[in-house]
Amino acid sequence: METFSSIECFVRSAEVGSFAEAARRLSLTPAAVGKSVAKLEARLGVRLFQRSTRSLTLTEAGQLFLSQISGSLTTIQNAVANLSSVQGLPAGSLKVSMGTAFGCLYIVPMLGEFLRRYPAISPDWHFDNRQVDLIGQGFDAAIGGGFELPQGVVARRLSPAHRVLVASADYLRNHPVISEPDDLRHHDGILIRSPQTGRVRSWQLTGGNPQNCRPLTLQARMTLSDSQAACATAAQGLGIALVSMPFAVGYLEAGTLQRVLPDWYVDDGNISIYYAEHKLLPGKTRAFVDFVIEQFSARGLAERFNAQNVLASR
Repeated sequence: METFSSIECFVRSAEVGSFAEAARRLSLTPAAVGKSVAKLEARLGVRLFQRSTRSLTLTEAGQLFLSQISGSLTTIQNAVANLSSVQGLPAGSLKVSMGTAFGCLYIVPMLGEFLRRYPAISPDWHFDNRQVDLIGQGFDAAIGGGFELPQGVVARRLSPAHRVLVASADYLRNHPVISEPDDLRHHDGILIRSPQTGRVRSWQLTGGNPQNCRPLTLQARMTLSDSQAACATAAQGLGIALVSMPFAVGYLEAGTLQRVLPDWYVDDGNISIYYAEHKLLPGKTRAFVDFVIEQFSARGLAERFNAQNVLASR
């Protein structure tokens, strides 16, 4: 078991290029990680890392060793996790990343039922609107949209990721009529700044046909970094917001906001659940993935988030 621990310290240090960062992710001290790797080098009789005060790089032997064992380490860890289940049920800490507002609105309400089914699982949920390094940061799963799919990670689709234009009835009454996308250039825009890049993206509106696209010409009156905040701002009659459907749908159903150009929307891909691709997936991860997919279906969330639905066009 000591050798297994040393191998894990080596793999995590190689992944992040730092004993200190590996220690943080393993909940150890940097000294303990360095000592563990040194013991492994002594046992193997080769140097795995070139060390300096500023960098930690793999030797040729270290690169070869990493390529041979990294996949096996994950398989062993998953097997141990599955064997440690309580009375045959999935168990252990479940580390999941999700957007702050989206998670609070739609995933947290599922938590009670999930824990009733799987009482031996301990949620460790992180709320962040930025994409995480699923494997490097040790997450079991992540939920979100518009993520790049790195090697070794798979995605299961939950719903479309549509964005729609919304405004309050007061705003629409007191401003020029909007009958086509070009009319938007004369209106106050509440635009969203990307948390990843800090920029306001250029969007293409689609009329439900990929060949029928028009640029979004809405002029920025203000920029925000959150769709939930943009909905609340639009509800005050301060402009037209382009927001993600999961945040708009509650306002639309309540009549607080109305769709602007209801036949037009932005197709931003899918909202998906992401997890590492392994032949032997930990029971806790498989249980969570299957549960979230089941709940999205049972609660009709994919239909509610679809901008082409009649209800979503209110």
